[in-house]
Amino acid sequence: MSYAFQKCSISIRTSFAVLAAFACLFLSLSLGSAFANEYKIGDIEITNVWARATPNGAKVAGGFFTIVNHGKEADRLVSLSSELSDKAQIHSMEMADGIMKMRHQADGVVIPAGGTVEFKPGSFHVMFMDLDKTLNKGDEFKAKMVFEKAGTVDVVFTVSGIGAQAPDSMHANHEEHQH
Repeated sequence: MSYAFQKCSISIRTSFAVLAAFACLFLSLSLGSAFANEYKIGDIEITNVWARATPNGAKVAGGFFTIVNHGKEADRLVSLSSELSDKAQIHSMEMADGIMKMRHQADGVVIPAGGTVEFKPGSFHVMFMDLDKTLNKGDEFKAKMVFEKAGTVDVVFTVSGIGAQAPDSMHANHEEHQH
């Protein structure tokens, strides 16, 4: 085998290895951002953590997420706190006498063993009160969720548009659709 051929062969292999390394790095960064909104503590998994944007001057915002309990015992989401408000409460929405009523869940919300509880518009949600700033689409803010058994987990809420019914990430590839 000639020296020039060996040199070319090594150069091609080196180039391929560098290209493969960059492809792996790009893929890991892409997947990292796709799954960045998932959190786990003990048997509890929290996904789709988002909030709605607020009009200028609004003092409250709604927060939403899904909690899955992979354990054999029920747990309870006891409280939340955030960096952008002095007060956060867990609420439910219930229809009573033909009127939708919001109720503070002072004792938190039970997450049944092997069960899923979705915090979504018109259902369970978090009310962030006395906001320090207006929330704009694309903003992020940190919060702490406290579970009775699993403990405390830090999460990041990503802000979707005003009136959103789901996190923007769920509609990222469906912009041409009218919902």
